[in-house]
Amino acid sequence: MRRQNTHPVDEILPARQLASYGLQHVLVMYAGAVAVPLILGSALGLTQQQMVTLINANLLTSGIATLIQTIGFWKFGARLPLIQGCSFIAIAPMIMIGKQYGLTYVFGSVIAAGALTVCIAPVFSRLLCFFPPVVIGSLITIIGVSLMPAAAIWLGGGTPDAAGFGSPANLLLGFATIAVTLFVYARFNGFVGNLAVLIGLVAGTIVATACGMTSFAHVGEASWFEISAPFAFGLPHFAATPILVMALAMLIIMAETTGNVLAIGTIIGRPSSQTTLGNAFRADGLSTMLGGIFNSFPYNAFTQNTGLIALSNVKSRYVVASAGGIMVLMGLFPKLGALIASVPRPVLGGCAIVMFGMTTVAGIQELARVRFDGTRNAIIVAVSVSVGVLPMSFPSLFAQVSGPAKLILDSGIFLGAITAIVLNILLNRERRDADVAGTAHAIAGSAGRHAHTEAHTEAH
Repeated sequence: MRRQNTHPVDEILPARQLASYGLQHVLVMYAGAVAVPLILGSALGLTQQQMVTLINANLLTSGIATLIQTIGFWKFGARLPLIQGCSFIAIAPMIMIGKQYGLTYVFGSVIAAGALTVCIAPVFSRLLCFFPPVVIGSLITIIGVSLMPAAAIWLGGGTPDAAGFGSPANLLLGFATIAVTLFVYARFNGFVGNLAVLIGLVAGTIVATACGMTSFAHVGEASWFEISAPFAFGLPHFAATPILVMALAMLIIMAETTGNVLAIGTIIGRPSSQTTLGNAFRADGLSTMLGGIFNSFPYNAFTQNTGLIALSNVKSRYVVASAGGIMVLMGLFPKLGALIASVPRPVLGGCAIVMFGMTTVAGIQELARVRFDGTRNAIIVAVSVSVGVLPMSFPSLFAQVSGPAKLILDSGIFLGAITAIVLNILLNRERRDADVAGTAHAIAGSAGRHAHTEAHTEAH
């Protein structure tokens, strides 16, 4: 329900809209949500049943993590439309820990790193002052561009090494999905128009089924009910080296969370504060601890869903909370998860092209509010965006690097953010000093108030 003066992010929509909009978010993030347990399980040589346990646990805790982040309690949760999933940043360190120490040490390091995240959340949240509009705009643009390889892989079929990857049938199915999505978005307003992505996904899946490009056989094979018991692989073990490695990964995840929270705040029209960031970090830490307990992994916000919010203009956090509820059900009822998994990858790729592009547009819109004439902002954007897309432009560039540095260099979002922050500090120091001086003069009197107004205008 929408009360007077209620911000759209706090609007509680009717149940039908909550369910349908929430389902859109789940369909968009499902492939990424199950990728982490699949990759880790394959790397560690787990059995099929063990991988099913990891997947169900991942879906269950992803839903719980999303509810914590969107609904929130006390100082936990940003209370923004942030859908949570296992972070890809943690894959490499978890594989390394699992091969050298064992899976129980992976879960032990995840629990410890989550606890550390909760503890340092207040300190890390104070970094907000290093994210002026030029940094935020660059970061959102990098997020949008860096997602495009995932869209391309889905469009081609999902597995680059497969024989049929990039086949005309896959590409036609993906572009047909784009056409349906754009048609619905352009021709309809309100509830139907906001469901453009869901309608595109359903239409694409129907076409794929008719052409024999997808099958629902595995839905019948999935069990009706299954719950992941805590410590299903044994009690967690703790060791200094695995914990330190995972803690470094969590620092990078927190940096990405900063970018995601700021991006969502910009898109929904509610700029994030230091308190918002601190609450988001605490939620990430708590969810990560729960992940380690329930046989899952570190969590952070999925950037894939940022574009869906920009495209649909549905900003309610309760919509994303409903997505969290759907994921909990998927974790408890594997048949539901198997049904959603039947959406062909080319169909996902078609919708992803539209959504990820909208994320890039959100970054461009933020940069459009930045003053470039007479400033050094242009070079900040140019270098930070270029550095941020390096890992996805040529992944082998950092192949010779190993250890902790590899974690940092593989994250384009982290690289771009660090570059933009450092360049802004170095190149905009004089401008920042001038703004501070203008603000101090503003307090002195009316002449100062006029100077402060000009400084504020220039800052945007």
